[in-house]
Amino acid sequence: MDGNERQNQALADHLRSLRTERGLTLQDLADSSGVSRATLSRIENADVSPTAETLGRLASAFGLPLSQLLAPLEPEFPPLLRRAEQGTWSDPGGGFVRRSVSPPASGLKLEMIECEITPNQRISYERPAVAGHEHHLVLLDGALTLTVDDERYELRPGDCLRYRLFGASSFETGKHSARYLIALA
Repeated sequence: MDGNERQNQALADHLRSLRTERGLTLQDLADSSGVSRATLSRIENADVSPTAETLGRLASAFGLPLSQLLAPLEPEFPPLLRRAEQGTWSDPGGGFVRRSVSPPASGLKLEMIECEITPNQRISYERPAVAGHEHHLVLLDGALTLTVDDERYELRPGDCLRYRLFGASSFETGKHSARYLIALA
């Protein structure tokens, strides 16, 4: 089993245990997340890797930040985390890569994530995992259109957008990719 297969299996096992710990059937989770039962089964069997949008739907259904869904992919939290040790997750079909700069740990409230979205992509989330979650997004490179609760923001390198997320959101790139840091509090 290569690194990607191990990562997919760890994520599959974690998602299955989150569902079963809550006493949910696949159909219950399908109803609350809007992800089909068949797709959920394939994800839990590690037959497919979920997309960024699917993970967003599952995070909302479980009422957990995305980082908690990806927790089994992250290394234990040491005081210094070198770039090579920082956990990554990617959605190759959606052109999205997420790197946990500072993985969450008990007792710590702030989480830093670096993301990259390839050109001509749109990633949408119907609702936040945790309503009112505070985000600070700094665009490092490229251009990004971020829509938060029906408000559209055109971001350029160096721009910082601070917001609390209550409804739908989307991240959109045009002819250029976008690389950004996001702090979640």
